Amino acid sequence: MLSDLSPVIAASTRWLLSAFPPAAGSLNLALAEAQARQAATIAAALRYPTVLDAELLNMLGPGGSGRLDSVTGADALPLDSAEYAWRTWVDETVVSWATCLLADAELATVAAACLSATHHGSDSVGDARRLTIPSPRDHHAAPLLRHPDLLGPIADLHRETLLGLLDADTAGTSRP
Repeated sequence: MLSDLSPVIAASTRWLLSAFPPAAGSLNLALAEAQARQAATIAAALRYPTVLDAELLNMLGPGGSGRLDSVTGADALPLDSAEYAWRTWVDETVVSWATCLLADAELATVAAACLSATHHGSDSVGDARRLTIPSPRDHHAAPLLRHPDLLGPIADLHRETLLGLLDADTAGTSRP
């Protein structure tokens, strides 16, 4: 069975980097991409925690970037050419949850700990240090991608659902 979330993770990461571009330079791009990919991977694993969830995603596809583009103002651009086909694999909830994790390292730590309760397991992201313990270099590389005020409108779309999910998964344990 196909339970691969990589198309959604890749498209969501690409959307995050296009909406909140990194600082100039190749190293900054690489560091920003690592942070966005870690956030999108954790968010996707929490959003699609079972093999069946991932199978349904691959069969039906995610909703695309339409609403996200509208919130950021990118819907004013003509995005209907073939070069923008990747946007159909963007998952609004995954991106919203990823922005929540990028803006709050403590929340990212809780989310990463909850991965063990999914089919994907805690090893699916590695240690996620760039997300859970961002260095000053990480912040410098991705100032827009880590800025809570800029991420707010996207994060607010599905923040309550993520917080509810994480509280349910961490019930009975102490939160960091």
